[in-house]
Amino acid sequence: MKFDANKRSLFRVKKEITIDNLLPWVIDADVFLDKCSQCGDCINACPEKIIINGDGGFPTINFELGECDFCGLCAESCKEPIFSAVTEVPWQKKALINETCLANQNIYCRSCAESCESQALTFQIGINAVPKIDLQLCTGCGACVAPCPVTAIDVKELK
Repeated sequence: MKFDANKRSLFRVKKEITIDNLLPWVIDADVFLDKCSQCGDCINACPEKIIINGDGGFPTINFELGECDFCGLCAESCKEPIFSAVTEVPWQKKALINETCLANQNIYCRSCAESCESQALTFQIGINAVPKIDLQLCTGCGACVAPCPVTAIDVKELK
């Protein structure tokens, strides 16, 4: 039986499986929804414990729990044909900073940059140092999400 996200609960806010919360190396959302058996192997394989049971029982990434180190164990543990090779680029996700960032309110905070191993986050010198993301350096690993005290960072698929 194919999962139909439109027939989920009528009386709660509907969360959809989107490309923004798919695992790395997933071929695409339709293949994922059609072929994922919801067995939990990817959840158990993740050493960072950031893959959780999401909407409809499908595994999703939760960057509030930590970062993805792109080890590939989620894809390698899966028995279904929903992942591309882990030698390929895992995804086109990048960190994006929204308007709730403390720097926009003239409050000093650099927690996101301090957690960014690829040094994709820098601060423009000025009256208030607003973070800037170098999209060429950003891997979309999500390391900057959990340390942010105001949930001002989202990791989204760039199209």
